[in-house]
Amino acid sequence: MNSLFPPIDPWASGMLQVDARHSLYWEQCGRQDQPAILFLHGGPGGGCGDIHRCFFDPERWRIVLFDQRGSGRSRPYAEIEDNTTQDLISDIEKLRQHLGIERWALFGGSWGSTLALAYAQAFPLRVLGFVLRGVFLFRQSEVDWFLSGMGRFFPEAEQAFLKFLPAPERKVPLASYYRRLAHPDGAMHRPAARAWCAYEEACSRLLPLPPGGSDASLSMSRIEAHYMINRGFMTENAILDGMNGIRHLPGHIVQGRYDVICPPRSAWDLKASWPMGELHIVPDGGHSALDPPITRALVGAAQKLRDPLK
Repeated sequence: MNSLFPPIDPWASGMLQVDARHSLYWEQCGRQDQPAILFLHGGPGGGCGDIHRCFFDPERWRIVLFDQRGSGRSRPYAEIEDNTTQDLISDIEKLRQHLGIERWALFGGSWGSTLALAYAQAFPLRVLGFVLRGVFLFRQSEVDWFLSGMGRFFPEAEQAFLKFLPAPERKVPLASYYRRLAHPDGAMHRPAARAWCAYEEACSRLLPLPPGGSDASLSMSRIEAHYMINRGFMTENAILDGMNGIRHLPGHIVQGRYDVICPPRSAWDLKASWPMGELHIVPDGGHSALDPPITRALVGAAQKLRDPLK
């Protein structure tokens, strides 16, 4: 964790109304006269935290963070109505225009890597380059792996994830969890959110946190399930099929060798479609951006991306 930059406070923040339903929290820190970089959190539904500002040198970047629809401090919380990949792409472009930024770099992990690539493919002239972690391309095989493959490495976590459900529903865990997570009654969705988040947290770190060390997030679990059951609101292989329009842009892919949530195959496939993307497989890294080896690699990648930028 020593590789992170010291804590820093925003010099601007606010709420951006993006449609009749959704209002997004955003903030800026670092230096306004430097190239901009946008932090895209994972999940979907994860939200941003103060520590996410610390991946970037505040003297060399204009750092922008925002909470995606339904996440963090954005409102309404955990809302899945009018919440699609296309909505989020539009939100990012509205935020860029609102802040008066001509072009920016994109920094995203897991779902954040998906969204970074999808936005860049829609608005390639607005992107300077990328730092991506734990690549997720929202192919059906990757969703299936999350639901039933991670148990090959974490059988106890998978067992707890499935045992939460009545036996007849365990063959269709996504639909069963989604029905509970989308339910308005807290007595229905809160226990499901705890079980979903405990499963994901148990598999996300090379050295898992002790039991009870993770927070159950309704936005994370509900919105993740919402996107998974809708196949990411994109066609199969859409990200790789769209790489031709951005393959000239520079980027750094940081991938944990032992990332169980987003295994290295997806990062490998992305690199094969992206000559300008540099793939760095961290030999002692898992999925979490806060695994120390992954943290060091991400901070270094942001520095490498910044160096050639004017």
